[in-house]
Amino acid sequence: MVKLEKIDGSKVVLEIEVPEEKVAEALEKAYRKVVKTVSLPGFRKGKVPRPILESRFGVEILYEDALEYLVPDAYDSAVKETGITTLDKPEIDLVQFEKGKTLIFKATVEVTPEVPLGEYRGIAVTKQLREITETDLENRLQQLQRQHATLETVEEGTVENGDIVVMDFTGYLDGEPFEGGAAEGYSLEIGSGQLIPGFEEQMIGMKRGEEKELEVTFPDDYHQEALAGKPAVFKVIVNEIKRRNLPELDDAFAQEVSEFDTLAELKEDIMNKLKQQEEDRAQTALENEVVEKVAAATADFSLPQVLVEREIDRQLAEMEQFLRMQGLTLEKYLELTNKELAEMREEQRAEAEKRVKANLVLDAIITKEGITAADEELDERINKFAESYGQNAETIRNYFAAQGQLDVIRQEIQFRKAIDFLVAEAQVTTETAPAQTEA
Repeated sequence: MVKLEKIDGSKVVLEIEVPEEKVAEALEKAYRKVVKTVSLPGFRKGKVPRPILESRFGVEILYEDALEYLVPDAYDSAVKETGITTLDKPEIDLVQFEKGKTLIFKATVEVTPEVPLGEYRGIAVTKQLREITETDLENRLQQLQRQHATLETVEEGTVENGDIVVMDFTGYLDGEPFEGGAAEGYSLEIGSGQLIPGFEEQMIGMKRGEEKELEVTFPDDYHQEALAGKPAVFKVIVNEIKRRNLPELDDAFAQEVSEFDTLAELKEDIMNKLKQQEEDRAQTALENEVVEKVAAATADFSLPQVLVEREIDRQLAEMEQFLRMQGLTLEKYLELTNKELAEMREEQRAEAEKRVKANLVLDAIITKEGITAADEELDERINKFAESYGQNAETIRNYFAAQGQLDVIRQEIQFRKAIDFLVAEAQVTTETAPAQTEA
């Protein structure tokens, strides 16, 4: 017998009663396991009769194993009977467990909440495109030139914008060096904005071997709070100046950097790719706007905290990956920003709650609209994974199955189809912003 009580928004309590005969079977099964480890005078090991075992040690010696047999099966059956979708492991509280009586226990667990869907058809959104111009093409060609440029050491002459300078520097606050403010053999591209405002500009005109004191002020929003808004002096010495020698933009250049024979063909390809990138960007922004507006049209409801915490974990994992690409660890970042991990988690909470609500709204739409992921769609997704990893599809499928990820992939397919459905049902206006021209 199962009783269900809703508490605290997305939590429920299941009161589950297991019949006496099942309890008796579990106790007997537990006895057969426990007796194998018991030795008493006058009996061979594993041959102590149950009445004597219970008399000597108490029937409680069987309870732990019996509960392991009873609770999981009873809980799973109760979940199926009530039709709830659980989100985490339950908290189990025993109400009654005695020999000769039924087992009664309570299971408290977070479940997928009921989502009070608002209007999700006919949402008015705008797809905003930016016109791709010859300036965009020229900028991309310049990037290619820089990527394929050769570096030449400047023996004579001074630092210019765009040069790469190898230098040593030491920073001072109130005349004292500060932690993390010194480096040797540091490479800096002048004009990249890599260092704080004013630093790179003051290096223009310096010569190889020259020493100089640069007066700067750390930005008010600088990531190290101890330095934010404070004036500092950096003593700098230029060890080496390197200058890019850009290749000519001609057919030979096109042949070197691409599969094309002429510069004209390369330009056409770049322009097509830039337009496609802008189309993809605008489409993604449109999809995000649709989902945000649908979520906003849905009345607030209690969000399962287990999902919010998981989303915070995911966001922090993304941040850790980004920091690693910058040569930092999360621990070092927390140290630099003078923050505790708990504080950073709280900073992520609002965005996490927003995403969890949007996902639950999408999930509710999937259910209401009967959106499914067909086996063929799952196969197609697995084939794409296999192609990208250079493996055969069966190997990839077996891997995902072993990791319990096949249902996750199905859910991703359903979410993708739900977003496509919402966009198809939306009232979409397309606007193309003209390129800005200099006055």
